[in-house]
Amino acid sequence: MPKIESREIRLVSRPNGLPTAANFALARVELEPLQDQQVLVRNLFMSVDPYMRGRMNAGKSYVTPFEIGKALEGGAVGEVIESRAKELKPGDAVTSNFGWREYFIATPNELHPVSREVQPLSVYLGALGMTGMTAWAGLNLVEVKAGDVIFISGAAGAVGNVAGQLAKLRGCKVIGSAGSMKKVMFLREECGFDIAFDYKTGPVLEQLNLEAPDGIDVYFDNVGGEALEAALSALRVHGRIIACGGISGYNEEKARPGPSNLFNITTKRLTMKGLIVRDWMDHQNEFEKEVGGYLQSGKLKSKETVVKGLDQAEGAFIGLFKGENIGKMVVRLA
Repeated sequence: MPKIESREIRLVSRPNGLPTAANFALARVELEPLQDQQVLVRNLFMSVDPYMRGRMNAGKSYVTPFEIGKALEGGAVGEVIESRAKELKPGDAVTSNFGWREYFIATPNELHPVSREVQPLSVYLGALGMTGMTAWAGLNLVEVKAGDVIFISGAAGAVGNVAGQLAKLRGCKVIGSAGSMKKVMFLREECGFDIAFDYKTGPVLEQLNLEAPDGIDVYFDNVGGEALEAALSALRVHGRIIACGGISGYNEEKARPGPSNLFNITTKRLTMKGLIVRDWMDHQNEFEKEVGGYLQSGKLKSKETVVKGLDQAEGAFIGLFKGENIGKMVVRLA
């Protein structure tokens, strides 16, 4: 088979504040011929996610920083084009962490086979992918149960909308905040949230107290900042916090002070647990069986914002921080 030319997006400089197009470059590479136990994969969809912003910084974190001059990485779903490994054959669909490129070569243990019967395949990057699994794991982390009142910030995003839908299936009362009336209506009408409000129209605490005057039991934090401070005030005694993300501060050039009311953790005997989805990978089959069943039965809705073309990937990523997505932001490559 002749050599394959592929395009990839590289990080060429570390962002200060919100990333710009100047931090990225589109490059062409020629792939080497396959060796034994290798497969050639063409990406069909790739994921852009807020956590990637942290990997663009230098220094240690819970994930390895992206290297300057090297292709970025992230979730992707593709199809096997050529195989020299018995585990996979041409036409097989696989997920990987080799996003931000059109083609790549990998070994079977770097790939996760998925069913082509599930359509669109991009759902393996959202509701059936790492963001969906993050939502599922977060609810399990603090044992969310029937009767709980749960507040979810960033609720119209990839993690938040799935977390809310799964919480409803558990018998919870679900409250969500989002950044526009269009997103609020999406949460109410498509995701079945009991209550949703636009955090831009007034202080979060005022709106949360209005919608939940008796308080909340669980806070699923995707935002940090003002939303976390509001939740610390609204949580009842023995409430629980799922510390999943803090997108409001990802592009801050200088760290902002934490909530002024952290002592509520002590006075209310709150539990706050950090969540990294990779800690739950040994539960992936359990997650796929449960959530896949909800999707197939129509009990769970999958929502995507799709951008077309690898050359639009950086814009899609930057758009996450401008609130341009409803549900999962994915880039269609083929």
